[in-house]
Amino acid sequence: MLKHQVLIYTESTPNPNSMKFVLNFELIPEGTSFDYAAPAEAFLSDKNSPLAMELFGFDWVKRVFISYNFVTITKDEETPWEAVLPQIKLHLKQYFEDKKPVLSLAATQAYEAAAGGEQDSETVQKIKTVLEQYVRPAVESDGGAINFHSFHEGTVKVLLQGSCSGCPSSTLTLKAGIENLLTRMVPEVKEVVAEGV
Repeated sequence: MLKHQVLIYTESTPNPNSMKFVLNFELIPEGTSFDYAAPAEAFLSDKNSPLAMELFGFDWVKRVFISYNFVTITKDEETPWEAVLPQIKLHLKQYFEDKKPVLSLAATQAYEAAAGGEQDSETVQKIKTVLEQYVRPAVESDGGAINFHSFHEGTVKVLLQGSCSGCPSSTLTLKAGIENLLTRMVPEVKEVVAEGV
């Protein structure tokens, strides 16, 4: 049986404890992402991920973020990347050569059901468009994601995921970058805050 060619390269991120592992194929649909801040989250039916479960098997792995064609792994403070990088790259290469699943069938079905949800207001549509077109590409290049959570009385709440969560520069990015952009492009927006922070 022929194994398909799996190419992986790494990119450092602004968060020194996070590393982005970029693959030469699609892992999940573009524009989607799954963030696992703890091992138990990988077992939840609506985002169940055999890949995240395996990665949490390494005791130094503290967070797993999966996006279109990359996985961002956040490690503990004590473990140097030099000590684990070859091992984790080899593990990922083997995992994908064996064609193991990224998400379970239940998680895929839950995502597809949620994608067909209720209609957004015109303001929310504008906010999502700005986040999608201007913010997502830049943040993904740093191994993370900032996803829309809610909009209420001028305040946009976003979710910080992947390397953005716990990154020393995420507050600056949020206020100086994203808030400035959104308040300029969507006049209804007065501030941007991170949900759960």
